[in-house]
Amino acid sequence: MTESNITFLTLRSIVKEYQLGKTIVPALQGVDLDVARGEFTVVMGPSGSGKSTLLNIIGCLDCPTRGTYRLDEHDVSNRDFDKLASLRNEKIGFIFQSFNLIPVLNVIENVEFPCLMRRKRDKISQLRKRVLEICDDVGLSPYLKHRPDELSGGQRQRVAIARALITEPELVLADEPTANLDSATSEQIIALMQQLNRDKGVTFLFSTHDPRIMQHAKRVVRIADGRIIEESAAAA
Repeated sequence: MTESNITFLTLRSIVKEYQLGKTIVPALQGVDLDVARGEFTVVMGPSGSGKSTLLNIIGCLDCPTRGTYRLDEHDVSNRDFDKLASLRNEKIGFIFQSFNLIPVLNVIENVEFPCLMRRKRDKISQLRKRVLEICDDVGLSPYLKHRPDELSGGQRQRVAIARALITEPELVLADEPTANLDSATSEQIIALMQQLNRDKGVTFLFSTHDPRIMQHAKRVVRIADGRIIEESAAAA
């Protein structure tokens, strides 16, 4: 079995419900999903379809109400907060549509920040070397001392990508990563993520409701009303 065929995460009968007063609101209704190592998969659906909730559960930011979730052969459905936080920091990188950069930190400091939150830290010299390499990979070398408000939207998203990769995650989750970017910059960011997927073998799973992005994915999962309604291989 090749690495690309090895199942990395598995969700079975995932239900997520939120309580608003006396009303129970279903966000996910019995989701089954398998993602293999090295996939570049898009979850598509309109606003309110449940795609962000699905990514939050996969990213261990939230727990399902019912169902099972296995990540790299470990059942993480109902782990406590500290164990989920440790797992996130070890295995998962996040790219958000709003970038979520720290405004008072420059590019280098923003990128290295997740590693400084680890209990077992790398030596600063080793970490800084890795930061510089990753920043070079994503085209940020000329902007290392810039703070977020000195960067364009595309440059800020590149910082977010570098930050997601600095912990050497096995999985990167991107929630609407091109939502705040123009068409040309969006194409550049998607191409960059594809290159990193190919070169580094990182599993990418990202959500969008923009049909233009579908052509860049290896697989498209469509979700509506909290249910997966279709899975298909994207056109070459």
